[in-house]
Amino acid sequence: MKPAKTMRNDDEYTMFGPNGGGSWTTLERREFLKLAGGGLIVFFAVGDGLALQEGQRGGGYPDDPNAYLKVGPDGRVACFTGKIEMGQGIFTSLAMMLADELDVPLDSVDMVMGDTALCPYDAGTFGSRSTKYFGPPMRLAAAEARGVLVRLASARLGAAEDALLTKDGAVYVAKSPAKRATYAELIGGKKIAIRLEQKPPIKHHTKHLVSGKPALRTDARAKVTGEAKFTGDIRIPGMLYAAILRPPAHGAKLASVDTSAAERFPGARIVRDGDLVAVLHDKPDLAAEALALVEAEFGPSDSKLDNTIIFAHLKQVESRSEVVVESGNLDEGAKLAAKTVERSYFAHYVAHAPSEPHTAVVRIDADKAEVWASTQSPFRARQEVARTLGLPEANVRVMTPFVGCGLGGKNQGGQIVEATRLARLAGKPVQVAWTRKEEFFNDSFRPAAVYDVRAGLDAANRIVLWDYKNYQAGSRSSQPVYDIPHKRVLSFGGGWGGGGEGAVRAHPFATGAWRGPGSNTNIFATESHIDVMAEAAGMDPLAFRFHNLADARMKKVVTAAADKFGRTFAKAPTGHGYGIAITDYLGTYVATMAEIEVDKQKGTVRVRRVVCAQDTGEVINPEGARMQIEGCITMGLGYALTEEIRFKDGRVLDENFDTYEIPRFSWLPKIEVVLVDNPDMAPQGCGEPAVTVMGAVIANAIYDAIGVRMHTLPMTPARIKEALAAKR
Repeated sequence: MKPAKTMRNDDEYTMFGPNGGGSWTTLERREFLKLAGGGLIVFFAVGDGLALQEGQRGGGYPDDPNAYLKVGPDGRVACFTGKIEMGQGIFTSLAMMLADELDVPLDSVDMVMGDTALCPYDAGTFGSRSTKYFGPPMRLAAAEARGVLVRLASARLGAAEDALLTKDGAVYVAKSPAKRATYAELIGGKKIAIRLEQKPPIKHHTKHLVSGKPALRTDARAKVTGEAKFTGDIRIPGMLYAAILRPPAHGAKLASVDTSAAERFPGARIVRDGDLVAVLHDKPDLAAEALALVEAEFGPSDSKLDNTIIFAHLKQVESRSEVVVESGNLDEGAKLAAKTVERSYFAHYVAHAPSEPHTAVVRIDADKAEVWASTQSPFRARQEVARTLGLPEANVRVMTPFVGCGLGGKNQGGQIVEATRLARLAGKPVQVAWTRKEEFFNDSFRPAAVYDVRAGLDAANRIVLWDYKNYQAGSRSSQPVYDIPHKRVLSFGGGWGGGGEGAVRAHPFATGAWRGPGSNTNIFATESHIDVMAEAAGMDPLAFRFHNLADARMKKVVTAAADKFGRTFAKAPTGHGYGIAITDYLGTYVATMAEIEVDKQKGTVRVRRVVCAQDTGEVINPEGARMQIEGCITMGLGYALTEEIRFKDGRVLDENFDTYEIPRFSWLPKIEVVLVDNPDMAPQGCGEPAVTVMGAVIANAIYDAIGVRMHTLPMTPARIKEALAAKR
């Protein structure tokens, strides 16, 4: 039956319909299988020891169609995926892929996402991998399910399988369309367990009727009207809200605590588990009021780092090194080089600052636990909850409603473990919802990083030497996209970590993936240095890139961007304020060009226009792809121009948006997106690539405008004025 649009408090099974509405109903695994007997259930029993790993290009997901979809007695189709929807649009695009392959209307597909009891194992939603890696096996599952339905219809209609066609959730005789059977009729109230000996191939893109056509997001109305449910909307009878005592600085240990005044607060309940001290109340604001009455003393943090000395520390700290890519010989490259240029580039810490703070609700009943969580990794959360409670993973169920942004920051799940510990102590369901201050303090920031680049040109202005060292950023997108015979890229430290005890840490607090992890700062360094080399060659930055590119696909993308940009580049600086940056982000090719203005007196940058050409292989939803690219460009303005976490001695000095400035609507440039058609390539990622070039393209445009090279992200007015003063 079609999912209801309302949510009840006494149930858990989540199915999202095409309008984003959801309903919960309590279903044990055995009960679910009984229910499935009323329709074609393509179902995979999670938790039976099948260790599936995401991202193995077809080898990591199950090949059984039962993992992915269910055709119900009313003909509606449920799509099961361990991926979650946090704004990237896969709620719509995955449904489009399934609808195309199964030959059902898009509005008949209901998404079931991030439920560990119902969906196939998935390592998490990150890295622009949902469509790229989950989409193909899901398509194969739908193709096989369609083949099974055709076989059933052949017997029912008395026609050969090759005489039958499928459309709109039905199988019909090609020469007599009136002779037909709907998918629901073919099931006949029985569970089907047929597997085809020969697996049918997925459809060629020329046969697609849904994919490749612009579609509005099917969750849009629910989100605009407030009907869509997020973790903070979950209400369970008897649920308590938690307000948690936090240290003033990372590394500060609780020395003493006096909760006597809070204990006298009406309705408040004080709970403690080691250093975890919290006030529970049936109203969240009163829990916070009671927490303010707790008197606590903390020891000092052992961190002595701050923004002014962090870069020297990052290079000095002992770190493992990794050769990311190496070819030729650097000494030979140096001999060939007629000109050699060395520069260093720097990037500060950046917060995720998601629209929805980390939130979790946990209910424990005897030896079972149910969790609703704002997380990118529900199966990882299940592991953490099971470990915390000492339960088998099969006894823990994590359900993921809509997630209000993740951006790589909702993988760790600290709030989930906190809610689990407090629910165990309280004997009641508990909700933990971080405040904005807690969100900034507990964030796993994009790591600060240092880059040392040495590159050489031969007499023909070919790059013959590329010696690149990356400190603490992560290696993604550090490989040059240019044709360079003698190159070596080294990565020191791996990029993530910190905030713990024991060994020397590169970072004073936790760091982690941030939209396009590692890439946005690596590309800032690499593409900034390419512009430096173009100037050394006496060439304009566009011609210099073409001169050193061998990849025909990349050349096509750069050409598409240049044609749309419609501006003539010249050797920088020209005063025009034009910039270029390109990259290969995990198989997605991006070329971005920007036009900016700089107020030399104020040091402010106004980005007037951005053109982004992107080859993402087959495009499932062109409208959704444009939205993602526009969002990437908008978000990229922040890390390029203003976003920087200030800290000192373990304290995070930015606690809200009054000091941490993210992009505003008034900043937005004219954004023009070019989707480079490449349907013969399987779909690549789209949620992150365009954000990764924004630091570089704006830095290069600033140099073209005012003749000063910005080596540090973010490029704040103060840093621009300082650079101008140094130039004088």
